Amino acid sequence: MGATSHQAGAAGRALTADRPSSIRNVVLVGHSGSGKTTLVEALALTAGAVNRAGRVEDGATVSDYDEIEHRRQRSVQLSLVPVEWGGIKINILDTPGYADFVGELRAGLRAADAALFVVSASDGIDGATRMVWDECEAVGMPRAIVVTHLEAARSDYTQMTTVCGEIFGADDPDAVVPLYLPLHGPPGPDGHAPVTGLLGLLSRRVYEYASGERVERDPDTAELALITDARARLIEGIIAESEDESLMDRYLGGEEIDLKTLVDDLERAVARGTFHPVLMAAPATDGARQGLGTVELLELVTGGFPTPLERAAVTVTRPDGSARPDVTCDPDGSLVAEVVKTSSDPYVGRVSLVRVFSGTLKAEDTVHVSGHGLADRGHEDHDVDERVGTLSSPFGKQQRVLTRCIAGDLACVAKLTRAETGDTLSAKDDPLLMAPWTMPDPLLPLAIEAHSKADEDKLSQGLARLVAEDPTMRLEQNPHTHQVVLWCLGEAHQDVALERLRTRYGVQVDPVPHKVSLRETFGAKAAGRGRHVKQSGGHGQFAICEIEVEPLPPGSGIEFVDKVVGGSVPRQFIPSVEKGVRTQAARGVAAGYPLVDVRITLLDGKAHSVDSSDAAFQTAGALALREAAAEARIDLLEPVAELAVVVPDEYVGPVMSDLAGRRGRVVGTDQATPGRTRVRAEIPEIEIGRYAVELRSVSHGTGRFARAYARHEPMPPQIAEKVREQAEKGT
Repeated sequence: MGATSHQAGAAGRALTADRPSSIRNVVLVGHSGSGKTTLVEALALTAGAVNRAGRVEDGATVSDYDEIEHRRQRSVQLSLVPVEWGGIKINILDTPGYADFVGELRAGLRAADAALFVVSASDGIDGATRMVWDECEAVGMPRAIVVTHLEAARSDYTQMTTVCGEIFGADDPDAVVPLYLPLHGPPGPDGHAPVTGLLGLLSRRVYEYASGERVERDPDTAELALITDARARLIEGIIAESEDESLMDRYLGGEEIDLKTLVDDLERAVARGTFHPVLMAAPATDGARQGLGTVELLELVTGGFPTPLERAAVTVTRPDGSARPDVTCDPDGSLVAEVVKTSSDPYVGRVSLVRVFSGTLKAEDTVHVSGHGLADRGHEDHDVDERVGTLSSPFGKQQRVLTRCIAGDLACVAKLTRAETGDTLSAKDDPLLMAPWTMPDPLLPLAIEAHSKADEDKLSQGLARLVAEDPTMRLEQNPHTHQVVLWCLGEAHQDVALERLRTRYGVQVDPVPHKVSLRETFGAKAAGRGRHVKQSGGHGQFAICEIEVEPLPPGSGIEFVDKVVGGSVPRQFIPSVEKGVRTQAARGVAAGYPLVDVRITLLDGKAHSVDSSDAAFQTAGALALREAAAEARIDLLEPVAELAVVVPDEYVGPVMSDLAGRRGRVVGTDQATPGRTRVRAEIPEIEIGRYAVELRSVSHGTGRFARAYARHEPMPPQIAEKVREQAEKGT
């Protein structure tokens, strides 16, 4: 690699592919600030897709073109940038690096056939990137590594390749090896020697970029010595992955293995996902046409990354769940496409980015849209037929019109009004369904209220569109607290959701404190007398009832018992008393939280032949319950969650200490995966409202947790008193 010719794609036209073998789908993975977006723009420039660094013909950037991204100076969504190199269409999927937008990363992984891990030579590799690498390894996704930020004063490419080998090649260090060494120019005033070119280890050639163009030459004596030392390890790593078992013996016997054999074996090993080359890249300097290492990177993608034909067959079912044979990447096969991203355009409405796995998607076709398995996120199961609007290839803010999209390719579809992220598109006469991909649970609550009456009228529709775009967001209408809650992945996720509501859907909302569903119960037996007697002309109101209240075991709810004797309360009014006490119980008797787990016994009462009524006895029942509560100890019950926290072994101690500080009780630990421990605990929900953010800090971004409701239990008196004080103040 590094010695082949290239053919740049023409800027300004829609890139199409006529066969899956001429397509490569690659997703860029890396932490925020690692340089993914800059790398995408450098690759687009080198491939001739833009007229200057990061710009398309109307001046828009090819990535991070959304207004929210401009304001935040950070990627917050998946972006597709198609380029062409050597007759191959490359769909580059740029993903956000910030943990709050991991849903966009998951979508990119779903749509791609290979991953390019972008690591910063100055910042290193964070824990979250390691976790994604492990996930890709588990499914055998082909991966390569590109080192960026070589211009930083403290950058060290050689050291970074060693770190990559230690972290990404923990099981097989010889499978993570650099293909090139840096060629350094003269040191600057700060003593840092800039990287001006590459030393090709396989080709034994030098590629200089100092002039702004890629210039190839023979190495000098010193450069050749550097190449020779590193080349041996690279060749041994490639040969170890070769399908030719005699190759190692021939090499160790002193035979010179020809370059074509090495390159072919390298490309096969990369495509299988068993060998992970390390490259380097830097953006073009002012006036330069090519960025350092971008040609080499494009050659690796086109030559070493797999085609869609090499992806495993896609498992599908019919929408009713019945079995259906798997589908392969065949443009003439049954249509199976998946919506990997949904967004809203102010001019064309909903736009769906789809990956076609089988068949050919054509403009103006009618397709079946099927979405199942995300009901817990606020996405109702649905099966509808819709007509495909315009097909297009995105490029920054531009949408370049297409007539079709074949198996293995990606395209945008306009005006699929019912399609949501994760939905399956198939032929209307052969409806199919792909299982939704795994998404992290949103565990950070954001309670909101409409800012005005006008916003309230638009809120429901705006929220529905928001969650349709983002399956990592869950909408909850809490029946206990009567709050509208958006469950998100983090604070940045929350902020972007609020900004999208305001700017895209014209809905202004106000965040309010999130409430947990507290309960009240009696701490001991108590009695109460409700007397509702009024005379104001005409028929009056007369009802008296006497009750006894006693606590019951947790989970018992409200039990009403009638022990009236002698007809002191007429039979027709006993249901009225029950209705009155249950209504009061729902409103609460101390701090305004529902009363639970008590037995309320009606013992006695009085009625009037004329003035007694259903309403009067309802009121009397409520008064009796309030009087009983005034004479008794009322306990506040708080919800307790079962928590399962998975962290690397080195963070188990800090996590357990943090849980203890939140009144948590650790109930056990076990090994989740090699090197990672699952800590199981029970903890009051009021203590974990922001745990999604705080665990990230404790575990340096490597922790994950799941939660499930366990039960309600009494709140400690000192905390309960604070809650009551807040309730009295109306906060």
